[in-house]
Order: sequence, then structure tokens, then C-alpha cells
Amino acid sequence: MITAAAHYRDRFGHKMYKAAISLEVTCPNRDGTKGTGGCAFCSAEGSGEFASSCRLPVTEQIDDAIRRLSQKVPADTGYIAYFQSFTSTYCDADYLREKLEEAAAHPKVEALSVATRPDCLPDDILNVLAQVSERIPLYLELGLQTCDDEVAASFGRGYETRVYDEAVKALKELDINVITHIIFGLPGEDKDMMLRSVKHAVKAGTDGLKFTCLYINKGTRYEQLYNAGKIAVLEQLEYFDIVSDALALVPENVVIHRLTGDGAKKVLIAPLWTANKRQVVNYINRRFKDLL
Repeated sequence: MITAAAHYRDRFGHKMYKAAISLEVTCPNRDGTKGTGGCAFCSAEGSGEFASSCRLPVTEQIDDAIRRLSQKVPADTGYIAYFQSFTSTYCDADYLREKLEEAAAHPKVEALSVATRPDCLPDDILNVLAQVSERIPLYLELGLQTCDDEVAASFGRGYETRVYDEAVKALKELDINVITHIIFGLPGEDKDMMLRSVKHAVKAGTDGLKFTCLYINKGTRYEQLYNAGKIAVLEQLEYFDIVSDALALVPENVVIHRLTGDGAKKVLIAPLWTANKRQVVNYINRRFKDLL
């Protein structure tokens, strides 16, 4: 298994940390284009609880993130400007270009990572990404979550899996590094279905994978279902058994960027074991010590 830490050391020569950034964007699942309220699991901040306010200039957001991180990371750390919240390419191409170039110009930023949806990559946006990637290393993070279209429709993803396949193909043709997000524990999925999503992403050509368990966050549609006893979440051992089986399917050339997520405690309802980050990290280090 190639970890993100090993990948970054090989590529940049040292550890890399992400400085989370928010843009003034939304999502087609929120503005009425494909739905409202976002996906059933998505928090009000669009998974950007750790980012600064989108009203601040990108440079200031990066400075704020580095200031927060500097107390706990080595002095020789490099930084990735991580456009995290909502759908970062769901905007005007010139606006995106301006923000990416501002981040790339920051003296401590050595790479960019842009989180988005596969259905929000029109040609003008792809052109911007291609041009920026010639200047600075660029990672493009796609939220697949599952390859099962019925399950995806149940949480309101708003696009078919074939759109993801087409997006990966287009990005790879531009030599842009692709990271795919997959959620384990979505309602309606058993372990075989979850592992099928891993195999699908690998076959599609993803360069990296991010795994996370399903979180139940405040203010989401899944909160209502969870409180009504209609959906459940994975326990720690159950989740990492799935992760272990997933890792066995991943070829050596695919980087594992995350074994589990780090949810924001202020909105987390379940599973509560994920809130104890130190305990989870220690468990991962013990269980996967031969792979890390």
C-alpha cells in the first residue's frame, strides 16, 4: 500500500499538510439545479467545517490554516491548498482560475487539491485545471461515494456513475492526478457492494482513494432517518474490516490518501467512535502497521 505520506515524501521531499479553503460556491444539489439541501449525508458547511470563511481572500485563508497547523507540524512541512467546501468547480471558469492562481502564488503552497463532483467539469473548467496543473502539482478529488446508481439516487447524488467514469477519463487525458472519495456504510449497501465501488474506481483509472465511514451529521436528511431508527452506522471493528478487504483490492500504483475521515465534533451525531481521533489513529497504527 502506498500511503499519502509516502507519496508526498517521494514527490515533494518532505511531509505535506492541507490548508483548507472555501470558495463562494454551492452545489447543483443545493441550488435547485439537481436538488435542494445537498446529499442526504452532507452537512450545512458542505464538508468544509475545517476551512475558513469563503468571504476571506484565498491568501488570508491559507495564512489562517497554516497558523493553526504550525503549532503541531514540523517546520519543514510543505502545504497543499485544499479547496474543500461544497463543489469547488461549480463556478465561472475565470473565477476559478483567479482563485487557483492566487493559491499557487502563496510562498508556502507547493500543490493544489480541488474537491468537486464529476458532473461539474465542463470544458472551460477542464481548460483552467489543465493550465494550472502545468504551473503547480494539482490533485482533483471526485466524490463518487458509491458506484451503485440506485444507492446514489437514494441519497440524492444527482448523477450516474458513467459520469464519474467520463470525468476520470477526461482528467487523465490532461495528466491530472485523480483522487476518489468512497463512503462505506451507506444505507442499502452490503460489504460486497462497498468493495465493488473500490474495484470500479480502480478500473476507471483513479490515482488515489479516500475511504470514510458514513457520518450522521446534524441538520442532514440522514439525521432524521437515524433518529427514527431507519438507518444504522458501522461500528469501528466492522468499518475497519471493510477497509482491510478494500485494501486487498487496491494495486500498488494507487495511493491511499485516507483510511477514515475526521468528522467535525460540533455536528457529529454518529458514529461516536470517530470523534476520538487519537484512539482511532492508534487503532489504525496497530492494525495496519505492516502496511503503513
